[in-house]
Amino acid sequence: MILVTGANGNLGSATLAELRTRGVNATGGSRTPSEGLRRLDFDDRSGMDLAGVSTLVLISAGYAEDDQVIGRHAAVLDAAARDGVRHVVYTSLTGAGDHLGFALAHRATERLVRTCGLPWTILRNGLYAELFGGLMMWAEDGVESAFGDGALAAVARADLAEAAAIVAADPTRHTGHTYELTGTPITAAHVADRLKVPHRTIGIGEYRRRLLDEMPELLPFQPPMLASIATGIRHGFLAGTGPDLADLLGHPVRAPLAAAVATAAATKP
Repeated sequence: MILVTGANGNLGSATLAELRTRGVNATGGSRTPSEGLRRLDFDDRSGMDLAGVSTLVLISAGYAEDDQVIGRHAAVLDAAARDGVRHVVYTSLTGAGDHLGFALAHRATERLVRTCGLPWTILRNGLYAELFGGLMMWAEDGVESAFGDGALAAVARADLAEAAAIVAADPTRHTGHTYELTGTPITAAHVADRLKVPHRTIGIGEYRRRLLDEMPELLPFQPPMLASIATGIRHGFLAGTGPDLADLLGHPVRAPLAAAVATAAATKP
């Protein structure tokens, strides 16, 4: 049986749905499981049970500080080795993102995966097209961003879910591989053109001020994380493409612009 962690999240739920569509015996794990999911709390080491799982799809447990994320990943990998899991598939971060504020937790987890004693595959996911669109900010006369003219090799989340399902369904073919799953470069101007509104660039400092002053719902680690994404895109560090995603899928990648535009449009006040 395949188990997908974080099955109540966007990528986890999409990966689980893709596996089930393919007729694969798969279930999902979540800290707060709904019907049909298995309880899996990374913070409850003594209660973690992976018995009967052959392949573990470890969706990164973000939304926490690095030490918490790495500790959670270490706990589930320990449980996987203890309970007889035969393969681990980890959804990591594109190598082009090494400068991003959340890269360290991914690289540390990759090291844990490679040394856990189990066969493994690492999927280095590019940033979501949906994230790119969601970070566009609406103003009275159009949209604003700190991305400048920079491009992001954005990936539709559905493509990443499909790739994870393909690997998990036949993991031995992918043992020991690290795949760079990047998409097609898009810019803020491309999104604005599709929305039929103008785009205005703001500075990184102004963006950081807005994150700190106008978004009290953000957790302490999130403003620097988001600022690092903005400066990475703005200065051209995340625009590189590669063949791995299309090769895994066996078909061309989805055009990410549509997903970015749809997400941006949905955030309009």
